[in-house]
Amino acid sequence: MKKILLFASGTGSNVENIIKYFKNNPDIIIVGVFTNNPNAKVLVKAEKYNVPTLIFNREQLTEGFVLNKIAELKPDLIVLAGFLWKMPEEIVAAYPNKIINIHPALLPKYGGKGMYGMKIHQTVLDNQEKETGITIHYVNEHYDEGEFIFQQKIAIEDCASADEIAAKIHELEHKHFPEIIEKVITHNS
Repeated sequence: MKKILLFASGTGSNVENIIKYFKNNPDIIIVGVFTNNPNAKVLVKAEKYNVPTLIFNREQLTEGFVLNKIAELKPDLIVLAGFLWKMPEEIVAAYPNKIINIHPALLPKYGGKGMYGMKIHQTVLDNQEKETGITIHYVNEHYDEGEFIFQQKIAIEDCASADEIAAKIHELEHKHFPEIIEKVITHNS
């Protein structure tokens, strides 16, 4: 059985979507949801599906506590689904090509430190882009610079607000992220 460990910082709509996608898959299990945010709604969503959770602070992330907790679970894949902190180099080095992230833009545009969520969508709108999309990529030691696994574009010329762009991006994320996770975990066997 393949094991997936999820990291998130916020509401957890992607986490819930991933949990539901794999719920009845006999070959893949979600072994936990780790978060840096004790008030994250993702905790409620994980509890709803009986997925164990771990809340940690920055010191625990950078000083080995989280790495040890990951090692205990022995995940085949670590998925960042709305996780806003940079993964420490020690974790990236311990799990090469075993950590993936979803980014709500077409990298390399609109990536890097501080570029997440509504900040990206507002910048895309302000720059009058005609399209945007999602990028699923491997995580390396730099924000949003790991090897691309998948990109999907969507036209946004009809969008008048960052919220409208966000809604289109969420649709793309929910449609493609679980499928790409499944492909990555089955091909990395």
